[in-house]
Amino acid sequence: MSFSQVWKQHFFTFAVVLMRISFGVGWLLAGITKITDKGWFRQPSVFLRHYLETALTKPHVPQLYKQFIKQMCLPYVDLYNYVIPCVQIAVGILLIVGLFTLPSILICLFMHINFILSGNMNVISLVLYTSSFGLLLCGTRTYILSLDRLWRGVSSFTQTSSATVSGILFQKKIDNY
Repeated sequence: MSFSQVWKQHFFTFAVVLMRISFGVGWLLAGITKITDKGWFRQPSVFLRHYLETALTKPHVPQLYKQFIKQMCLPYVDLYNYVIPCVQIAVGILLIVGLFTLPSILICLFMHINFILSGNMNVISLVLYTSSFGLLLCGTRTYILSLDRLWRGVSSFTQTSSATVSGILFQKKIDNY
């Protein structure tokens, strides 16, 4: 098998691992930035309350979501002030090391849906939202170089080799660990 064949065969797998780790780094930095630069812990609830109150004034935020903000978010803004950055940091670390990958991606999707519904529609949000769906669609390739694969035995890096014996095509599944 030539280098170009190996490269073509494993490039997508490498890209998926890189996307999972980059996605995790993005979430980790988002949580750290909220704590250090934006002062979520120094001035509790100031930034988040302003963000939510601004979302209530935006015309393109769905009415149902505005009710959700009024009923569920604003009364508990102090709790969310501490939960959001901590969850972002935890999810970032989990994605980087590849532990609880599927639940972490689903949490990311939930948070992205909330960001988008609150009127935070920008290129970064859309790229991250698309990346999380991309990771979901990659199947077992998401678990390559991950603790999930190591501890749970998630079979990945599988490839099919073909051999012809007297005109009959046989396929053999090979697991590369």
